[in-house]
Amino acid sequence: MVDNKPGELRREPPSFLSSLVAGGMAGWCVDMALFPIDTIKTRLQTPGGFLKAGGFRGVYQGLGAVALGSAPGAALFFSTYEHSKIVLGSQLKEDAMVHMTAASAGEFMACLVRVPTEVVKARMQTARTKLSMVDTIRTILNEPLSGASSKPAGLSGLYRGFGITLMREIPFSMIQFPLYERGKVLYSDTFNNGQGCSLLAAASCGSFSGAIAGGLTTPLDVLKTRHMLGTDGDYRYKSLADVLQRTLRNEGPRALLQGLEPRVFWITLGGFVFFGAYETSLKFVKPTFH
Repeated sequence: MVDNKPGELRREPPSFLSSLVAGGMAGWCVDMALFPIDTIKTRLQTPGGFLKAGGFRGVYQGLGAVALGSAPGAALFFSTYEHSKIVLGSQLKEDAMVHMTAASAGEFMACLVRVPTEVVKARMQTARTKLSMVDTIRTILNEPLSGASSKPAGLSGLYRGFGITLMREIPFSMIQFPLYERGKVLYSDTFNNGQGCSLLAAASCGSFSGAIAGGLTTPLDVLKTRHMLGTDGDYRYKSLADVLQRTLRNEGPRALLQGLEPRVFWITLGGFVFFGAYETSLKFVKPTFH
């Protein structure tokens, strides 16, 4: 065991490899299990509306992209997050600042994998004509990056929306992870004499904190989805600012809350599965990768 500050969980920090493997397993589990809900949320957020984007048809379109990118993205997040907590713990006095900073670092690393995955997934989820993942990637690489250019985007097309994704993910994690970590501490101190947090309680803390963070960051999620899709009918967005201006002008402020209910539901349920799977996976992989 490691020395802990008062109120901290009495748990030895996982090794880099332990958090890498456990994070990958947790990310894959939640994204595979709840993918149809994510498809519905994405279609609700499209400029043309839910039915035009496919309605309830083909809710597993884009699953292949997520299957490839989910585990690496989650693995990068948790390995960076857990390692950063160790490094920052000796530098910062406030636990909340440690968790917010570590989560922000984790999100940046995860987005290197998550953004291309999200771009391909969103295109496949909202495509009127079903395309394979290879054809979707080819289309993204060959189309212009914005309406202000006619040159093929190349690899930059796969990172369309990188900035807005960070703008969504970092605030989300800065809300979720301090609440998640504090919730585990409160449970440990209140119900377990400070000896740690059960797997069920940890999953519940992840679910509750995720629901709050997910609801508050929904407007950023709407902008991220539309920017990654790149078009509103025949109109090609010129920039993120253009996405915001066109959305507000054509649909009003309420459009920024489209998909709120399925997003909060997905994250509430997903948070339970994700953090439960992560803590469970850690329990099994730590002895191997200690």
